Amino acid sequence: MTWIKDTYVNMYGEGNINAEGCCTGKFPSQGGIEGRTESTGLGVYYCIKKLLEIESFVEKSKLTDMGVANKTVIVQGFGAVGYWAAKFLQQDGAKIIGIIEYNSACYNQNGLDVDAVKNHWNARKTLKGYNRSTEETDLDPSEFMEKECDILIPAAKELAINMANMEDIKAKIVVEGANGPTSFAAENYLTENGTIVVPDMLANGGGVTCSYFEWLKNLDHIAPGRMTKKYAEKQNMKVLEKMGYKIPKSSPHMKHLTGAREIDIVYSGLEEIMNGAVVEHWQYAIDENLSFRDACFGKAIKKVHQHFEQSGLMI
Repeated sequence: MTWIKDTYVNMYGEGNINAEGCCTGKFPSQGGIEGRTESTGLGVYYCIKKLLEIESFVEKSKLTDMGVANKTVIVQGFGAVGYWAAKFLQQDGAKIIGIIEYNSACYNQNGLDVDAVKNHWNARKTLKGYNRSTEETDLDPSEFMEKECDILIPAAKELAINMANMEDIKAKIVVEGANGPTSFAAENYLTENGTIVVPDMLANGGGVTCSYFEWLKNLDHIAPGRMTKKYAEKQNMKVLEKMGYKIPKSSPHMKHLTGAREIDIVYSGLEEIMNGAVVEHWQYAIDENLSFRDACFGKAIKKVHQHFEQSGLMI
């Protein structure tokens, strides 16, 4: 993407001040934005976290308690989406009990160390042989999706859940990290049998949302937080000084007083957008008695209709 940007800027940059915004996904040093790498997986995490704070969702999913802590998770696909989703969920107290790749899988009911598994994968290009797994395979890794868990995250390929394995899926919630990982027939079956499928158009929207942030950065011609970071730090210091506290600049507590960096703004902006979308579309599903996917489609179509209506384009 950086090469595309460079070519476009060379061709049209002289007459277009916003030429750098012609594409997203660039290196941060080339007009990209911090946090883009993990943004899709982070969005999956924010989606799950918010849903597990909604009482009606937790009740319908037949979970025993709210919140991410102690939820068991299986991740299919350990690339940029699956790895980061698993990492953030683990940091929030979830137990990643299964990790599946195209050629191997590992499992431990007591939880796996996500970064240790990633290091093992990077070194060997297989999950087989990871020393903390109690069960592993390189014969048919996809079978590990059929193990019992609270949350299953298919984050690798289309139609990973289909008519051949849908009856064996035991997860209470399926959160689509990949694009189209659940077939139409499989989703109907799972929904009818009480498993909630959180659709890809919602769950994996973090990547394109972060691309939007990158585009805004290019149009603004300044990194998010650059104009406010130092000001926020000084304001925080003034508040503490008025309360009678004097913190030397060498104190390790200073790191908690600094203003927001670019990545802090990206994370907070992504969480705000994902939280709003999750609440809005889950509530619409409840109000209209729709599946989660149908609610997302229906809400989107209504917004398009409303736009045309308010613009005077409807007859």
